Amino acid sequence: MRILITGSSGQLGRALLESVPEGVQATGLDRKRCDLANPEEIRAVVSEHRPDVLINAAAYTGVDAAESERDIAYQANAEGPRTLADAVAEMHGRLIQISTDFVFSGDQGCAYLPDAPTNPLNVYGASKRAGEEFVLERLGGAAVVIRTAWIYSSNGSNFVRTMLRLMSTRDSVSVVSDQIGTPTWARSLAKAVWAASVRPKVYGILQWTDAGVASWYDFAVAIQEEALARGLLTRSIPIKPISTAEYARQSPTKVARPALSVLDLHSTKEILGIEPLHWRANLRAMLDELVRLRGFGGGA
Repeated sequence: MRILITGSSGQLGRALLESVPEGVQATGLDRKRCDLANPEEIRAVVSEHRPDVLINAAAYTGVDAAESERDIAYQANAEGPRTLADAVAEMHGRLIQISTDFVFSGDQGCAYLPDAPTNPLNVYGASKRAGEEFVLERLGGAAVVIRTAWIYSSNGSNFVRTMLRLMSTRDSVSVVSDQIGTPTWARSLAKAVWAASVRPKVYGILQWTDAGVASWYDFAVAIQEEALARGLLTRSIPIKPISTAEYARQSPTKVARPALSVLDLHSTKEILGIEPLHWRANLRAMLDELVRLRGFGGGA
């Protein structure tokens, strides 16, 4: 099976390339080799590789910046996937589009099912939802959308690495406590993506995160506790829970974010035949990986 992965230098892209299943020939393309803002390049790359499955892990992920760079966000998150879908359709292949919990408003008060009405609060979420719609409409039964949330890994820019850096250099940190979701290790998401990739009859919208829920504050507290236990941090500092409103007053960002964007995984678990680990167990595994790789050393 030939599988092409766009966004291969990102957190998920790297995790996918580090966990390729037996019997799969995987090729990763970063932005330099496949820019979603370049339709001609997209078509040429897909024509060259003729993948059985294309996993689109590339995206514009700057939630705040997207408000002032709307066209750029839509080009990467909506128009790019549409061009990918067209190119894959010509090859009679399948496309797996990675999406986000930000397609929801977060005001439902409970976990979102895959078919729940979407209502993005910001440009980033709206652009990702448009990408979902383009891919599903163009490819039908040859399209899979996998929504996820709060991704982190031992590389790249993410909440865990940012917290480790701040906790090693500051006397205290303030973290939002009224936004609820589920931290997701990139390796966990990669496992679900591969499971969907090798099952040709899987299609439609799936959702995958680690198990459990947390606020950003809960996540930060766990990061410090687990990092201290592994020697990645040498001291404990106060972590102050603050509201989204307080954070907005302290920060230049005014972008609305979902208050509760937990994704319901029941149908995905049944379809893929896998179970997620609790987010804290995967956090421990990721921090163990950091220790093995190079430690932390105060930099992210």
